[in-house]
Amino acid sequence: MFQLRWVWTRMAGTHKRYVFALFSTAVLAVMSLGNSMITANIMDTVFYPLQETGTVTPEAVRQLGWLVALLIGFVLVRTSFGYLSVMTYENCSQKLIYQLRRDLYKNMQEQDQAFYGQYRTGDLMTRLTGDMDMIRHAVNWVIRQLISCTVMFFTAIITFFVADWQMALTMLAITPFIFALTLMFSKRVHPLYVDLREKLSSLNTAAQENISGNRVVKAFAREDYEIARFDEKNREYKEANKTASLLWLKFCPYVETLSQSLSVVVLLVGGAFLISGRITIGTFAMFNGLTWTLVDPMRMLGMHLNDLQRFFASSNKIIELYYAKSTITTRPDAVKPKGRVKGEVKFQDVSLKLHGTEVLKHVNLDIHPGETVAVMGPTGSGKTSLVNMIPRFTDASSGKVLVDGTPVRMYDLKSLRSSIGIATQDVFLFSDSVDGNIAYGDSKMPEEEVKRFAKMADVDFAEKLAEGFDTVIGERGTGLSGGQKQRIALARALAVRPSILILDDTTSAVDLETEKYIQEQLANLDFPCTKIIVAQRISTTKRADKIVILEDGRVTQVGTHQELSQAPGYYREVFLLQNGQEAGSERQVV
Repeated sequence: MFQLRWVWTRMAGTHKRYVFALFSTAVLAVMSLGNSMITANIMDTVFYPLQETGTVTPEAVRQLGWLVALLIGFVLVRTSFGYLSVMTYENCSQKLIYQLRRDLYKNMQEQDQAFYGQYRTGDLMTRLTGDMDMIRHAVNWVIRQLISCTVMFFTAIITFFVADWQMALTMLAITPFIFALTLMFSKRVHPLYVDLREKLSSLNTAAQENISGNRVVKAFAREDYEIARFDEKNREYKEANKTASLLWLKFCPYVETLSQSLSVVVLLVGGAFLISGRITIGTFAMFNGLTWTLVDPMRMLGMHLNDLQRFFASSNKIIELYYAKSTITTRPDAVKPKGRVKGEVKFQDVSLKLHGTEVLKHVNLDIHPGETVAVMGPTGSGKTSLVNMIPRFTDASSGKVLVDGTPVRMYDLKSLRSSIGIATQDVFLFSDSVDGNIAYGDSKMPEEEVKRFAKMADVDFAEKLAEGFDTVIGERGTGLSGGQKQRIALARALAVRPSILILDDTTSAVDLETEKYIQEQLANLDFPCTKIIVAQRISTTKRADKIVILEDGRVTQVGTHQELSQAPGYYREVFLLQNGQEAGSERQVV
């Protein structure tokens, strides 16, 4: 029952209201017997004497009127109280889910890259939607029904024993068999709902990946393959759902048969007791009218336990996500820089392991404030991993990364990252306007400022769009070319006026003329900025103050374009290759 205790803890602030709702459920369950008891009283005190005497007296009419008014009043009170109870449940459950979903989303925002490598997007979406709704359903409906069924069942038993203990024992003789079947069902259905939950997660993941990668699917004409793949996941979910449902259907006929047999018991045993004079016609009517108070709880108990097992499966997933902790967090004694960061970056004997593989090995590098540093190297040499350690997307396994002489681990994460502008080759744009994407780091940025930074990044095409800068671009920039998306991402990075600007192959998809214009703009920024550029084009790196060559996770060369283009090594090979020459050519290259 840990899951129920955990949910109760998360309901802080609504405990009193929810306790009232639980209490009202118990009261309403007791009151559900009222109609039949008042009706039984009418039959014994009004109708039966009238049948015996055959005379309608004013006293009988008054008593009938009073009892009918009592019945109507009782129904109105019970209905009003029931409405208040339902609204209280609804308010408490909605507040719980709102706060819980908010906390989960906040926790997800604080996670590092390892978290998103471990959890699939479709699975996370399932947790934030279906699993959350299952918790709300349990708080708002399942618990209420379990309390109602339990209280109603035992209240009916007490009422039956007070009326006639032999009749009560006769009816109760069947109930142990029903409870045994229900408990057997509950134990067998739990693992089925755990499996069902996993199949739903896989189905959502397959759909999400297919939608996100729709262009690739179309490019390779693999629509039929993806449809077949989705059908397989859909079929697995259908089979898991059917298995869980059919299990209850196997038990259902036995439970229904035993439950409905109570009506037969009332007619046979109650009829015999009525003929013998042991019970009155009113008592017989009460037993007959309240049979449902034993039948319904026993019949519905299996369904409610069914839902409860689904709640346990879903809540386990929510709890797991709720307590997931990032390895990259802000320390209690974190440093919050006063004023603007200068932009000095140092790597001191830095090594990095990712998934058991050593990506960077003993890197030492000094980057001075305002300096432009280019990072080059073969694919997989660790270029992106190197720059990712500056904003602490990953932490060094050993050694230190320092900004302005302070280890990045000592910085307040928000303060550190707000000082850094990042644009990558794999651009992510939001389903927002061009203006909204550029001003993402500062939503209050004036339109003139947005256009100024857009001009720096050569986002001239925005004026030609249907609604200019107010044009809403599709998810991930659908409808824009790779170069256009990169330019918007660059403008977004510049718009926060960063002290450190990291460009990870940001201009790889733009033409040389546009690249030259962007480089000129970056060289003449109106704010101090240290620029770290990961690139493969010599045209991008040759203007840098310093060029760093990474090979197999190690810094193998550091120098200017002039120095490295003349010295043997990776940079000279790339330089010669991009100038149409072989690495071993004797021809002098200018």
